[in-house]
Amino acid sequence: MASEGFVTAADVVRARAGDTRVGLVFEGRLWTWAEVVSQMESWAAWLGRLTSEGPPHVGVLLDNVPEYLFAIGAALLSGSVVVGLNSTRRGGELAGDISFTDCAVVLTDAGHRPLLDGLDLGSARIVDVNEHPETTRAGPWIGDPSPDDLALLLFTAGSTGRPKAVRVTQRRIAGSAAAIGFSPDDVLYCAMPLFHGNALFSSVFPAMGSGASIVLRRRFSASTCMSEIRSTSSTFFATIGRALSFIVNTPPDPADRDHRLKVVLAPESSVADQAAFELRFGCRVVAGYGSSENAVVFVPKAGLPPDSLGSPLAGLDVAVVNAETMEECQPAHFDGSGHMVNAAQAIGEIVGRNALGRFEGYYKNPEAAEQRSRNGWYWSGDLGYRDENGVFYFAGRTIDWLRVDGENFASAPLERLFGRFEPVTGVAVFGVPDERTVDDQVMAVLELPDPSAFDPAAFDEFLAAQPDLGTKWAPRYVRVVSQLPVGATNKIDKQRLRQQSWRVDDLVFWRPARREPLRLMSPGDGAALEKAIEAHRPPRAQR
Repeated sequence: MASEGFVTAADVVRARAGDTRVGLVFEGRLWTWAEVVSQMESWAAWLGRLTSEGPPHVGVLLDNVPEYLFAIGAALLSGSVVVGLNSTRRGGELAGDISFTDCAVVLTDAGHRPLLDGLDLGSARIVDVNEHPETTRAGPWIGDPSPDDLALLLFTAGSTGRPKAVRVTQRRIAGSAAAIGFSPDDVLYCAMPLFHGNALFSSVFPAMGSGASIVLRRRFSASTCMSEIRSTSSTFFATIGRALSFIVNTPPDPADRDHRLKVVLAPESSVADQAAFELRFGCRVVAGYGSSENAVVFVPKAGLPPDSLGSPLAGLDVAVVNAETMEECQPAHFDGSGHMVNAAQAIGEIVGRNALGRFEGYYKNPEAAEQRSRNGWYWSGDLGYRDENGVFYFAGRTIDWLRVDGENFASAPLERLFGRFEPVTGVAVFGVPDERTVDDQVMAVLELPDPSAFDPAAFDEFLAAQPDLGTKWAPRYVRVVSQLPVGATNKIDKQRLRQQSWRVDDLVFWRPARREPLRLMSPGDGAALEKAIEAHRPPRAQR
């Protein structure tokens, strides 16, 4: 079936049924696409026999193994719903994810089964994937899904609260299967977790639609990534978050450029890491922008600055909007040194004014869906700005607004600036309480190979020499770490960093008063600061 004929995700799977080219590669074993589809058919019949009432919601708690792919295909064929479970969540959080999404079955294996021990999963049945008999014949499929039938539930990262379950229909998957221009000759290296939309929509579904091969990696490993890409002749690799940074920090190899990669997709990677990867491996890196909700999408475009988001997907009306006035923000203006002089007027929320039809909502969370759908627009929850040429830039999450001495600004420009300090390999910036007012103070967490080598005086000298440093941007608190914490998808875990603040055993430097040099924070300093905040800080004002 031609890609333009895809109406449902089930169509996408069936299109590969007679394809004898290699469809799946995993740890040295190969399956043709025809064999993959046969497994999916068998699994569809098996899943149907595990429950007595209709196509079930099937939670999947596995690494990136073939059984995960077979379960996804089975759901697409049968009308069941796959719920990708994040294996980094624990206890009540994991149990809550399973119960909230009405999983009738949880597929797992011996390695993940202990994560479920002792949890109250209601009526959910735990099934080891090894119970699927190799000789099971497909038999009748459970149903014939329609385009609007639910196919997947994808949990958001939960960076601003409890993860939400994004609804993904058969129609959306069918559309994504032909969205990237792959051919049957392409080989897609898939190491990002299958419970995340990055892996599914950049690799798995486009491979199904085009007939490209998937190289499935159990878990991402920076140390083996490029050698496996070489050995499997992979032509495409999708990363997210800091994965690119981990790769470029591996030891050089004489074979670094001996590969067939055409492009690497690396959303949320730093410009420095993109440049370092391109220089070392001789392969183009593109960032782009998207989310699990898939409403506002930016695609890479030649000629745009490397730190820009790219261009809005054709047909999308994207704007940067002031959430209070509902008016479009003015373009960003910069002085001769490159400092944005109108951040309060230029930075706003990235909004898709005609993108609401692309948003399929959240499962059993109408309040969150309504928040995303204000004024008939799709509100991304991300901050951005446009320059005078209309080029869009990322400025952080809406939670990353900081207000210092009455001035509003976003964290991303600060992170880019602090990242220029030569020993630094990663940066996270966020607001912490000001013990005197309802405003924030800037805290920066700097990643260095050797935190003990951090020189606060040198950092202050560096800041003083930056012509584009905003007058309120110099951090009052600087925490130094050997490695920034990341979640399962390699995104920096700012929620954890905010919760920890300066209350850590790592080296923390601070300025007791404005314009003072950074100095090491002592336990007495921290205790006095906590006391002052408790005694004098009023309730946080509504922004």
